[in-house]
Amino acid sequence: MIFPTLQFAAFFAVVLPLSWLLMPHPRLWKPFIIAASYFFYGSANPHYVFLLVGCTIWNQVMAIAIDRHCRSERSRSIVLFIALAGDLGLLGWFKYYGFFVDSVAAFTSRLGLPLPLPLLQVALPIGISFFTFQAMSYIIDVRRGQYEPATFLDFAVYLSFFPHLIAGPIVRARELIGQFATPRNPRRIEAARAFGLICGGLLKKVVIADYLATRLIDPVFGAPVLHSRWDVIAAIYGYAVQIYCDFSAYSDMAIGLALLLGFQFPPNFDRPYLALSIQEFWHRWHMTLSRWLRDYLYIGLGGNRKGRVRTYVNLMLTMLLGGLWHGAAWNFVLWGGMHGLGLAWERWWGNHHGGRRQRPKHPVLSWFVTFQFVCFAWILFRADTMQTFGELWHQLVFGGGQTTVTLAEVIVILVGLGIQFIPRDLFAGWRIRFAEMGPVLQGVALSVVLIITSAFVSGQGVAPFIYYRF
Repeated sequence: MIFPTLQFAAFFAVVLPLSWLLMPHPRLWKPFIIAASYFFYGSANPHYVFLLVGCTIWNQVMAIAIDRHCRSERSRSIVLFIALAGDLGLLGWFKYYGFFVDSVAAFTSRLGLPLPLPLLQVALPIGISFFTFQAMSYIIDVRRGQYEPATFLDFAVYLSFFPHLIAGPIVRARELIGQFATPRNPRRIEAARAFGLICGGLLKKVVIADYLATRLIDPVFGAPVLHSRWDVIAAIYGYAVQIYCDFSAYSDMAIGLALLLGFQFPPNFDRPYLALSIQEFWHRWHMTLSRWLRDYLYIGLGGNRKGRVRTYVNLMLTMLLGGLWHGAAWNFVLWGGMHGLGLAWERWWGNHHGGRRQRPKHPVLSWFVTFQFVCFAWILFRADTMQTFGELWHQLVFGGGQTTVTLAEVIVILVGLGIQFIPRDLFAGWRIRFAEMGPVLQGVALSVVLIITSAFVSGQGVAPFIYYRF
């Protein structure tokens, strides 16, 4: 069940009024929203619900053990290690088992020592990367003394809450659970902002991301040798637009749906293609994952507290593991490694040329270089195999022939990039004007958005969001 479908619309039309009806009675609302979230998650495969239930029970039991039953720092660390081992074991089995077996078998074969390892077909449960990371942040915060264990019901709501369950944002317990303490006030809902986020997400997903995917990106990345250099260039920049519009659309819709239910999520994107450095890009792109990697991995490895060389190593390890989080394939590891090298280079350059915090002397050049780096790193992210990656670069350098890129595709790419340059104040002004419109005009505006998006939906329906795979 994905957001821009009639199936989800029917689901949300039932859940929204019932949620507001039951919210003044927490003993009824919390089991209801858990059941609704489990139904939402189980619509893909009912068996996956047991994974979510198991993850909830495991981490809550471990959090309580750390907080109430461990008397020493050593015992708390041991329980934390066991808890994280369980979370990572769950993630590793479903997401990385096949990758591990294939990699070991390929390595031993090159050594002339073929090792027949059992290769099982393990289906990847949707959203497992997201809810395991949320569970890990919860139990680490409890271990650090930054958060006390929640009640079992509150933690179950937090982990399963359907707006963020499948693809984020990665919300921390202290950001959401506190909002469960008192019922939300329906008169204080930011409805204009919520509908703006949902409508904007629909347009970005269907009109831009899916259009570019079917018309340009999938054909070029699927068979690079059949396309010219200009097709490949358009596909590279088109994919940068596609992945931004696709993932930010999901985040916008998740935040908007949560707002309609009365809850606030942290922002997940802030015009990332305006970044003047790789570091700034990660401050603007998938912001909730970036701060998770910073706070729980980079700082956990020692951050910048153990000398410059160790800082560069920590940056590389963080981004390599961040790349692996995105997918069980070497292209994701290499993509993370590219960004790790970029961050390490920027850190080294800043340390030797006036400090890292100094504003670039040539901001336009800094933006251009950063944008090109990000776009060309996306080739690794999108290429299904390293062979495809090599073919794309070959066509980029040597590919001739006539381009098949249409004017419409170029315009959509430019519009997708142009979104980055719209000032925040302008968005805020649009929300205010929308809020001041009467219900009739608001309904007309929403109907126009639905008509436009439905006109762009193919006969196969809305494509799954890219980050559903992660």
